[in-house]
Amino acid sequence: MRKALWLGVALMVMTGPQGAFAHDAGADDAATADMAADVATGLTYPQTKTVDVVDTAFGIKIPDPYRWLEDDVRVNPAVADWVKAQNKVTDAYLDTLPGKDVLAARMKKLFDYERFGLPEKAGGHYFFTKNDGLQNQSVLYVRKGLTGKDRILIDPNTWAKDGATALDAWVPSKNGKLLAYSIQDGGSDWRTIKVLDTATGKILTDEIKWAKFTNISWVGNDGFLYSRFAEPKEGAAFQQLNYNQTVYYHKIGTPQSEDQAIYATPDKPEYGHSAQVTHDGKWALITTSQGTDEKYELHIMPLGKKPSWKAQPLVKGLEHEWQLVEGMGKTLWFVTNKDAPRLKVVSVDVAGKAPVFTDIVPERAETLTRAQIVGERLILSYIKDAKSMAMMTDLAGGPAKEISLNAIGTASGFSGTPGDPETFYGFSSFNQPGAVYRFDSRTGQSTSFAEPKLSFNPADFEIEQLFYPSKDGTKIPMFIVHKKGLDLSKGAPTLLYGYGGFNISQTPTYSATRMAWIQSGGVFALANLRGGGEYGKPWHDAGRLMNKQNVFDDFAAAGEYLVAKGYTAKGKLAIEGRSNGGLLVGASLNQRPDLFAAGHAAVGVMDMTRFDRFTAGRYWVDDYGSPAKEADLKMQLTYSPYHNIKSGVDYPAVIVSTADTDDRVVPGHSFKYTAALQAAKTGSRPKIIRIESRAGHGSGKPTDKLIEEYSDIYAFLAKWTGLELK
Repeated sequence: MRKALWLGVALMVMTGPQGAFAHDAGADDAATADMAADVATGLTYPQTKTVDVVDTAFGIKIPDPYRWLEDDVRVNPAVADWVKAQNKVTDAYLDTLPGKDVLAARMKKLFDYERFGLPEKAGGHYFFTKNDGLQNQSVLYVRKGLTGKDRILIDPNTWAKDGATALDAWVPSKNGKLLAYSIQDGGSDWRTIKVLDTATGKILTDEIKWAKFTNISWVGNDGFLYSRFAEPKEGAAFQQLNYNQTVYYHKIGTPQSEDQAIYATPDKPEYGHSAQVTHDGKWALITTSQGTDEKYELHIMPLGKKPSWKAQPLVKGLEHEWQLVEGMGKTLWFVTNKDAPRLKVVSVDVAGKAPVFTDIVPERAETLTRAQIVGERLILSYIKDAKSMAMMTDLAGGPAKEISLNAIGTASGFSGTPGDPETFYGFSSFNQPGAVYRFDSRTGQSTSFAEPKLSFNPADFEIEQLFYPSKDGTKIPMFIVHKKGLDLSKGAPTLLYGYGGFNISQTPTYSATRMAWIQSGGVFALANLRGGGEYGKPWHDAGRLMNKQNVFDDFAAAGEYLVAKGYTAKGKLAIEGRSNGGLLVGASLNQRPDLFAAGHAAVGVMDMTRFDRFTAGRYWVDDYGSPAKEADLKMQLTYSPYHNIKSGVDYPAVIVSTADTDDRVVPGHSFKYTAALQAAKTGSRPKIIRIESRAGHGSGKPTDKLIEEYSDIYAFLAKWTGLELK
């Protein structure tokens, strides 16, 4: 669950001085501001007021003329008016683009297939999500036995008219009679946890508020552990920094006010904590972290009929990664990078006076991402050159046997229980939506549980992996996907995607929106930049902190390679990235405006001097460094997108996207960057921002909003790369 703090997948204070802008600055409100015409683009951008704000750090003066745009749109009417003015310009421009309706229709067809989530087994029942195709949110079902009739437990499509209230996590109790689930509203990171009776579907009175970055872990069938923060100050819920995360125990049938705080570190408010309970119910593990780095401290709590909640230290100091695999009796298994940069499996006997860890599965050439105990076997998930592979061993670590996946793609799942040989995993690739398979760890056989019926033939698309040299000679993997037989004699319009951060690996997965681009005759490329986790800790370290420039160099080298090898051509290459990838796009547009024709920077971190002042931003210093440190700040200022816009240089066409309710990367990042970009002299191509409402950082976004958003964005990129939509 610690990955929720990161900028990604999923994907993670107060504003600046409130009297320093708006009326104090003597500028007009955004609602009544004059409009600034850009004759070259034919667009008229809203005239964004500036304020006289200059920060000084280590003798460096850092102007911030758009500081007022950091304010919450729900609190400052001037920011809300600015958003309306920008969307008016953007919507008018997007409505002129040819082929947007073609893309929307194509995406709708590509989304319209029945898809399943991975089943969770409890009390002889199977719990899983299913989407009929175009439902805004997937529905939670339960089935008695493998061949039982599916019954709806939770349909989040009934929760909100705009479809923006989502079912987040859900965990059945050990006997399957109760189910705890969390609700996400409007894309926010805050969660509300509720409980229902699985036999009747009745929602119980239990309700937990202000949960965030949390597991839900049952203690027997009577209660569960979760993590939460204190209730925020009024009006500050979506910007206030997150401190003092605490683990609580909730007993079913009692109000939240009676929940017992079982673990906290008030002397170290910057620490975050999550809890897991072993399948045999004997131990609760508390994992402590300080940022996004996989550096954890571990405590264990023995459980019984009446737990004392007394924490015993297991691993002291925030030094290494520790993922709990499972616990059986007095033995716990972990995946760790201690003395193993690409990770290994170890076990520990917690009954001894001092814990002694024993290697079970040593480090391999591939990067270990996860391990699970299923029946009497260890199932090990690896990444090999950014592709999934899976192995199986006995509980002593041998002999190893590869599980056949039969294609380039991404496998997920393999969760299970000691003593029960049954597990499920999902597999997908660029041309293959997720299929779900049942796996028997005794026989090593996979059988289909749910395979999608598609509107296209996956064999009609070509997937290629190659390795290209970066600026310093490092070989970087890249996947390239396009229709078989596509004419590349003159280069094709190409969309290059990257991330490069937080130890997050980019692997082959299906996207209906990207497939619409590919079906339209475009090329899609995914570069596995340094900063990710594809090759373990060394790969991550090579793209963060003082090495962050390597990420931008890797991305530029990918673009140069695509042009040099004829996949695309000058004027036909677009780039895209989300969150940390939005930072990547912003920095790349500043550093290499000559290389790209267009860019999409989504929910990006654009002001590297102030990211640590909002919500979960303080965690990201592990990857970016701290603006409070002189060396880090000087490095950040070399690539910060907001601070490095080059006026007087011809820029690519740029579309920025964010959501006014994003409380992971607050939208002020994108607002300030766009305002600065529009104010600079950056040539004849448009610089616009698309601001969604009730959408957050991305998770839980309804299907219809995804189709609307990406038909807009890809029509924009198609326009400026020459992709004909027909």
